[in-house]
Amino acid sequence: MTSVNPTAIGTSPRRIDGRLKLTGAARYTADHARPGMLHAHGVYSTVAAGRLAGLDLDDARRVPGVVDILHHGNFPRLYRAPKVPISVATILTSAITDEHRLPFEDETIHYGVQMIALVVADTFEHAREAAYRVRATYETATAVFDLEHGVENNGLRDAGAGHTRGDAAAAFDASPVRIDAVYRTPVEAHNPMELHATVAWWDDGHLYVHEATQGATGHRNTLAQIFGLLPEQVTVDCAFLGSGFGSKLFLWPHSVAASAAAQVTGRPVKLVVPRMAMFSTTGQRPETRQHLRLSAGKDGKLTSMRHESVNTTSFVDQYVETCGSMTQSAYGCANVTVTHHTTNVHRGAPTSMRAPGAAPGLFALESAVDELALACKMDPVQFRLLNISTRDESQDLPWSSNHLREAIETGAREFGWAARDPRPGSMREGTEYIGYGMAGCNWDAWRTPAEARVLLRNDGTALVSCAVQDIGTGMYTIVAQTISELTGLPFDKIDVRIGDSSAPAAPVAGGSWATASVLPAVAEATRQAIGELCKYATEEGAPFAGAKPAALRMQDGKLTDGKRSADHGEILTGRRYASAEGFAHTGGTPTDKVAFMSFGAHFVEVRWDPGISRLHVSRVVSVIDVGRVIHPVTARNQVEGAIVMGIGMALFEATEYDERNGMPGNNNYAEYAVPVHADQPDINVILLDYPDLEFNEFGARGIGEIGITGLAAAVANAVYHATGVRIRELPIVKEKLMEP
Repeated sequence: MTSVNPTAIGTSPRRIDGRLKLTGAARYTADHARPGMLHAHGVYSTVAAGRLAGLDLDDARRVPGVVDILHHGNFPRLYRAPKVPISVATILTSAITDEHRLPFEDETIHYGVQMIALVVADTFEHAREAAYRVRATYETATAVFDLEHGVENNGLRDAGAGHTRGDAAAAFDASPVRIDAVYRTPVEAHNPMELHATVAWWDDGHLYVHEATQGATGHRNTLAQIFGLLPEQVTVDCAFLGSGFGSKLFLWPHSVAASAAAQVTGRPVKLVVPRMAMFSTTGQRPETRQHLRLSAGKDGKLTSMRHESVNTTSFVDQYVETCGSMTQSAYGCANVTVTHHTTNVHRGAPTSMRAPGAAPGLFALESAVDELALACKMDPVQFRLLNISTRDESQDLPWSSNHLREAIETGAREFGWAARDPRPGSMREGTEYIGYGMAGCNWDAWRTPAEARVLLRNDGTALVSCAVQDIGTGMYTIVAQTISELTGLPFDKIDVRIGDSSAPAAPVAGGSWATASVLPAVAEATRQAIGELCKYATEEGAPFAGAKPAALRMQDGKLTDGKRSADHGEILTGRRYASAEGFAHTGGTPTDKVAFMSFGAHFVEVRWDPGISRLHVSRVVSVIDVGRVIHPVTARNQVEGAIVMGIGMALFEATEYDERNGMPGNNNYAEYAVPVHADQPDINVILLDYPDLEFNEFGARGIGEIGITGLAAAVANAVYHATGVRIRELPIVKEKLMEP
């Protein structure tokens, strides 16, 4: 990449969407209204298993303003989107649903708080009141309420995505130091601040949707499949998103229901999913049970690793939480076995949640590695340094870039690990026991196809168009940085339009692949637009007539041959052109000759006061190797947010289900505990900033996921150091430390 404004990439300009968000001018999905718009509210099941026997709608229909009530008996006949694996190569054309079953497709109750009807009325208040007046009767069945109950009743299903090399079982049996332990993680709710929402309307056979989505292109493709339309007959818009953490990657039943209601009524319909339903109908991280068997020689070198996991999935869909995805390549080890299984329970469909697979998987793996290090009588830092993988042994490929050793050593130094007394419970300050823990963190580096269009306009500005979402992480700004880097234009002359499916196609903003995928497309489109401008500038009568286009370059927003310069707007105006345009389609992960991954290490201090039963994380140092850092402030903020989310995973979060009926019991913000301001530790994020130019021209890998991976294990390891109690089941609540 030829840079003409090296102060753009790698710096931290003010976010270009910041003023809109701070002043309330940014419009999220539920902020939109249409003339004549109706409001919809779901009716949700009060049992978790069985069959819907009947709906008494008479009282609901008497509520003023009720226009229609949709249910199994009168819902339009739609089409299922085919079940296809998510493919990086086809992600721009894929149609993906998280819950494959269509709304009201049958009368079976598959999970608690399942939408069983939809009331449409003139106001939100009328729709909600009528929904509460719908009377449902059920033929109930015994609910399968958790993972162990699922295994007992339904057994295990091989979920694939495993890995084997060497003979892990034989190596384990022959090794002098062994760890054999089971780790468990509960159901976690995504709980983004913005509720899921849809505003849908039809116009001359075209479906228009405002949607809280992490992927406008994929959402459009899926709605087109379901309604039997061409993708060109559907437009999905999401200019601003109040985060999603994976729950808004793909389509859920409420979006289909709202779109169908708009078609049936002939009027726009807004549907906002209530918070309590988001614990069931828009995904969750599933419950896991993970059996780890690790072994090492007396010298501390790993000899075998077995990671066998089971996760819950719904009765409607097969979702695999690939807990062993990092285990197969995180450490150098000749004998490795990774397996994944699922079991069916009466819960809504699970889905990707920040660092799917790796977040729960590295809790188990990095806890077990800590236990093995102590069994070897080795410092956990030195044990990990000894066993660093110098290549991806799961693919037998060299790493494109790996600075994990530096991350661990830097983290240990900045944290003050050398002051750690290894004896559990030996470090105290006043009434508090202090624990130090650490863990490695990893996340795959992916890059997908993406498209972008860039216009250099005759008013002296640039316009970039791409369907990628800004999920709150700064995509608007880094796209502008890319154009500024190549053109020298200031940010106030760059118009970024994203989040609209009618724009050039883009992947979902998830998996930490949006930046690495979209910025190369934006850069190539920008270069093409500059190339077009150079042609116009060398035409007869133009400022550089007779010169070769290749002799020109763009600098400070002007075209120059090194001796003279001309504003690009003046060039276009003089030639009576509206703009110089560039369009690009760039590909996915570039090579199969190297392996790509991001690496890092977390160091955590916890404090435990047994007198008042108070446990908290007081300090975190995280050192992350994610290639080149595009915008350091927002990049660090991503890791800081992931760390806090990891603290939630470690100490607070768990969706609880009633063993008597399988219903969620704490599906609200009042009872589902998450970290608040008082729980924030002192956080120091260090980004190593080594460009990975094998991956893309910017050298940037994704950063959104890696910060949560390994964090829960670092907390658990610190808790053990402070208390001598090894917790293998999350969350680590104080009651577990108080048990005899």
